[in-house]
Amino acid sequence: MGQILAIDYGKARTGIAVTDDMQIIASGLTTVETPKLAEFLKKYFSENKVDEIVIGLPTDLKGNMSEIETDIQKFISVFEKEFPDKKINRLDERFTSKMASFFISQSGKNKKQRQEKGLIDKVSATILLQNFLEQKR
Repeated sequence: MGQILAIDYGKARTGIAVTDDMQIIASGLTTVETPKLAEFLKKYFSENKVDEIVIGLPTDLKGNMSEIETDIQKFISVFEKEFPDKKINRLDERFTSKMASFFISQSGKNKKQRQEKGLIDKVSATILLQNFLEQKR
């Protein structure tokens, strides 16, 4: 059994989270500049066994897709060609950034650390992945 990797895709930065090899625990991995995402994934997949990925599905409160979905669809198209063996799952990511900000604020980090955008992206990816794991059980 390999890992599951979650992607919180953004225009500038993308948060990445992964499970352990038993697919039990979700952990924040890193934040990658979005233009370097494909390069990062290629290297990561060559060094780690990843069975499937989860990509956030950005919707608003009414269920409408946000603007970033167009970019995500382009990314998915390229990803499927580059990594045809990786299963792609989509999961509603509503509130993950707000939840990430809340958890970070409760963690005891100072104001400068709490406002670091990359940390929010990484924690958002972790929340997305944890939600996916809970739905699988």
